[in-house]
Amino acid sequence: MNRVFCALLFCLSLPLSSVKAKITDYYDLGKIEPPKLLLERYGTKGTQTDGLSFMPDGRLVACFVGGEVFTLRPDTGKWKLFADGLHTPLGVVALNNREVMVAQRPELTLLRDLDEDGKADEYKAFCDDFGISGNYHEFHFGPIRDKAGNFYVSLGTASSGADVRHEKRGFFDKRSYLQRMYACVPYRGWVLQITPDGHLNPWASGLRTPNGLGFDLKGNLFVTDNQGDWVGTSKLHHVQQGKFYGHAGSLIWEKDWKGDKPVGLPVSELNERRETAAVLFPHGLMANSPSQPLVDSTKGKFGPYAGQLFVGEMNKGRIMRVMQEEVGGKMQGACIPFFDGNGLTTGNNRLCFSPDGKTLWIGHSSHGWAGNQGIQTLTWNGRTPADLLRINLAAKGFDLTFTVPMDKTLASSADSYAIKSYTYKYHQGYGSPQVGVKTLQPTKVTLSEDGKTVKLVLSEMQDRRLYEFSLKALRTAEGEPLANALVVYHAHNLLR
Repeated sequence: MNRVFCALLFCLSLPLSSVKAKITDYYDLGKIEPPKLLLERYGTKGTQTDGLSFMPDGRLVACFVGGEVFTLRPDTGKWKLFADGLHTPLGVVALNNREVMVAQRPELTLLRDLDEDGKADEYKAFCDDFGISGNYHEFHFGPIRDKAGNFYVSLGTASSGADVRHEKRGFFDKRSYLQRMYACVPYRGWVLQITPDGHLNPWASGLRTPNGLGFDLKGNLFVTDNQGDWVGTSKLHHVQQGKFYGHAGSLIWEKDWKGDKPVGLPVSELNERRETAAVLFPHGLMANSPSQPLVDSTKGKFGPYAGQLFVGEMNKGRIMRVMQEEVGGKMQGACIPFFDGNGLTTGNNRLCFSPDGKTLWIGHSSHGWAGNQGIQTLTWNGRTPADLLRINLAAKGFDLTFTVPMDKTLASSADSYAIKSYTYKYHQGYGSPQVGVKTLQPTKVTLSEDGKTVKLVLSEMQDRRLYEFSLKALRTAEGEPLANALVVYHAHNLLR
């Protein structure tokens, strides 16, 4: 037998657990003890963590499902209650050592510690110019803040699994009422911009459950959305002002909307006006409920992934990476697992880097679905992971760059790459199977002299498709498997 065939046969004959690299060889997983007050009030369920941010003085700010906001001094492990009595806070931003902005269900709230005793003395409604029907699914996600001081939040649509309350805020429009996910009050299914003086600007529509906002290093705004009606599989959108991202229910709140119920529009018409996602997370394979995207702004203090996005996942014990690039004026790219299992729990809802950049803080939540509670941490130990560093679209295929040199024989063999392409259906139905699945074969494989970059020429390339790569057969020059062997690239545009 030749060397390549023997290596592949050996790889296939081993149990997955024995060939999978241990991400824990590179990152240490820790657990933070929760505030005792929460355990006394609610038990462990009360430690569901829905927002994380650091103050300039190093204190962590965290908000919890019961409506509490605490600060933590990581060096001592001592928690202190900062604010109480909020309604389902789902995000927090520390503005300075005395002021915190929180997204609770009815409003964006400014909390101020006026006497500097570590507790908020003032609770101020910073912006509440959006509607609430009382439906349980009308979550309020965010906030995040741009360099100009503007805040961005996102609003979940209502669910036909529960009704609305008698008293509502905002005009109630019945035209989409009791569709699977609906937006009968203003700006459900939207990303909103809120200026430094509290003025609301409707920013972008077409979202279902946009549980996570974040910027990349260039200031591009991203939001995740979860699989469901009008959403074939979970997505990461590059959010731009005035754009529509596919979920029809929210269109009713566009300025000067004069049509009937938007869910009744032909799919072809909706498809023409929607912006496709930057990245798609294959359902069941990569993510079922992605959450917050967080850019690696640590400049290498957290490993080799500077500038990429980390994205939480609620249903799996997984943190993902997104490798984004601009092609033909469109943001697109790939997703790959980063830290998978190995003690990481489900419900990875909110992410935050420590001030020194070495540790990723992870807040866990469930809100009645799959998830967990508490706070865990990931700290890089300084060792370089054996991993795919990035994948870039090429003229007739892809360039794969690894963190370390690869085994030259295996990396140069077309048999080492299992590749398929597919897409998802855009329709009113719930989710979508993979559509138009094709198995692809590299026709040419070229390895760089340093052993770190593989150029793959594929037998076929089509735009608006996902390209899924299994890299299980590869080994490093030292004989180690990759920490993560699955990567999926969304090629909306091709290079011509």
